Amino acid sequence: METGIDFVQSLQSDVSVNILACLNDPADVVHAGSVSRLWHHFVITNGLSKQLCLRRFPQLSRIAHISKPDWITTEEANGFGSNSTSWDILKRDHNVYASLLQAITTLNSSQSECIGYAVSASSTDRFPSESIVNTLTTRDRYLNRPSYWSSKGHADPDAAETLIYKLKADLCVITEINVQPFEAYFQTGKPIYSAKSVRFRLGHPKISDENDILQVPQEQPADDKFIWTYTSEVYPMVQENRLQQFKLPEPVLCIGGYLQIELLGRVQRQQADDLFYICVCHVKALGRPLCPAFDIEILEPSGKFMLRYNPEVFRWMLQSFSEDSNMSPVSSEEEVVEHVGLMGFLVGDYHPVIGAMEWDDDDEMDEPVQPY
Repeated sequence: METGIDFVQSLQSDVSVNILACLNDPADVVHAGSVSRLWHHFVITNGLSKQLCLRRFPQLSRIAHISKPDWITTEEANGFGSNSTSWDILKRDHNVYASLLQAITTLNSSQSECIGYAVSASSTDRFPSESIVNTLTTRDRYLNRPSYWSSKGHADPDAAETLIYKLKADLCVITEINVQPFEAYFQTGKPIYSAKSVRFRLGHPKISDENDILQVPQEQPADDKFIWTYTSEVYPMVQENRLQQFKLPEPVLCIGGYLQIELLGRVQRQQADDLFYICVCHVKALGRPLCPAFDIEILEPSGKFMLRYNPEVFRWMLQSFSEDSNMSPVSSEEEVVEHVGLMGFLVGDYHPVIGAMEWDDDDEMDEPVQPY
């Protein structure tokens, strides 16, 4: 077979970077670095895994520092200490960003409820019987009593309300948010007090002391205590008694662990006082917490943050996920490409067991793979 040309070796560096920057899967970047020692050095030196990470999740551009647990082994501490060389730091950044992307893409296929607890509502009609806490109950009745949150009544049908929740971790990937309006089955005609539309925000507190947030009364607004780093599009709601699913266009990385649900407009008047209300029966946020393998600390007053990476816990998370998943022993080409990325499929480096996508310089590498 005729030997091809290695474009990384033959082209100018910036041209090769532009070519490899077209890779959009973390497995592709890691497998590109496994093609040869030249490619391995090129991928790390040019920070391709970091570029991919920032392209998919621009919020990560605010990372000011990467840290590790104090007890981590000396062998794994390269790139974290004050004596680290520039190559150690480049390799560390590559492994951390590649691992973060791998965690997001791998664990994303196994979603779970991400809301930890309710923080506050912009208004509450009857507190605590109609508190925001009721929205975390999956049924519209609890102990034979109605279970829902209700806003205060308003004469303006365009008046908005907000609900704020703390997620289960300070670093979460959110893919979908569900909201169920409440049907007042005890009122004549069983009216449904839905909003006209809904919008979502994700972010972190303005100050890092969570105790300050916990002291906020649940029946009072707390929107001014947060910085929202992501705002979704506006989704229309329907006046129906069902859990309405709002899938985000792309998975969103929530840095800081707080979710705001903005309920825009009102459609239902209450017959007793002729005012408009919004009532919510249940709320869910689907995704995956990335803690404890990854965690963050907001650095005041800059708003930047420190990313903590625990490689031992990360490997354990992947191993647990691999054991719980039911992958077919014989996968189709499409399934293989989805799992290991296009580069991994092309270089034939497919292994059914999910492992951490990182390497050391001392690892043995095959002879360079000749391009076709």
